Amino acid sequence: MIYLDSAATTLQKPPAVARAAANAMSRMASPGRGGYPAAMAAADTIFTCRETAARLFHVPEPDQVVLTMNATHGLNLAIKTLVTPGDTVLISGYEHNAVTRPLAAIPNVTVKVADAPLFQPDAMVERFQALLTPEVSCVICTHVSNVFGYVLPVETIAALCRERGIPLILDASQSAGTLPVSLEESGAAFIAMPGHKGLYGPQGTGLLLCAQPARPLMEGGTGSLSMLQEMPDFLPDRLEPGTHNVPGAAGLLEGLRFVARKGPAHILAHERGLAVQCAHALSRLEGVAVYAAPRLAHQAGVVSFRVEGMDCEEVGARLAKQGIAVRSGLHCAPLAHRTAGTLETGTVRASFSAFNTPGEVSALVRAVGRLRVF
Repeated sequence: MIYLDSAATTLQKPPAVARAAANAMSRMASPGRGGYPAAMAAADTIFTCRETAARLFHVPEPDQVVLTMNATHGLNLAIKTLVTPGDTVLISGYEHNAVTRPLAAIPNVTVKVADAPLFQPDAMVERFQALLTPEVSCVICTHVSNVFGYVLPVETIAALCRERGIPLILDASQSAGTLPVSLEESGAAFIAMPGHKGLYGPQGTGLLLCAQPARPLMEGGTGSLSMLQEMPDFLPDRLEPGTHNVPGAAGLLEGLRFVARKGPAHILAHERGLAVQCAHALSRLEGVAVYAAPRLAHQAGVVSFRVEGMDCEEVGARLAKQGIAVRSGLHCAPLAHRTAGTLETGTVRASFSAFNTPGEVSALVRAVGRLRVF
């Protein structure tokens, strides 16, 4: 199988990830629940995971790195800390359901959408400037569109938020591990990211980088201040009730080490190269519409396309029969499709990782070309 769906999950991982997770399953107990070697080994692994992430994403203290189940979990923690009933929130026009559904669940929230056209960062900045009015209490912005690979101008948007004293939640689901992500430099209140995409960790892992305290979504045991019936008021314990996913954290640690060793910039250059190759080759096929940025700086390792006269789900299914895994449809981001004008059709998405090759991209293009024949 040629796997081109890393924007959903990186299936191909460094071998050390699986080894670390398996080792934790057999050798590590629960951190904070004992002073014996198996519990201490787990505690050390969890702390090292936080410490490694803090270095990679410029977080002042490891305790500000909260382990989550995924980016959705982290976004819910952040959103339900900063957004209360009756608030006005400003988001980009390319947000995932992991942002829009939590907002919809909070009563009487007004959501303003900066819905600038695809691959036009200057227009996006202008929309944020126009909509960032005094009643806005929070800004939420994705770093990269999961549908189109569009790199949003988050540095400028973050600067606008800092100037106006408005907290920012950054969704780094498609950028962590490739693009620069810094809690200190962005000034964001929270940055959420999954462990299972660009960080090459196991599914069911994620990180929330916290510049301020957050409100728990759940309560329970933490191994600290057990006499109290309230959750501890310090991070990370306040947001991590119950038993940790130690095998997941062990695997994520190795994924973080892989990214740090290889270098996010190197991984990004590799993925962008594949995206450019893919977009150029697909655009030469008759009847294929490709969504790609005119400037490389605005494109990550994702390319969306459509085949004239064919439903996107059919395209995905027929490519799967040829041994190529892509994703078709709305990609859990109907807002992004509405903004880009593809809500009625959806798109077929090819997304790349450090393990993909130019030969695999060529195989995809040949397979798409054959769809027009049969």
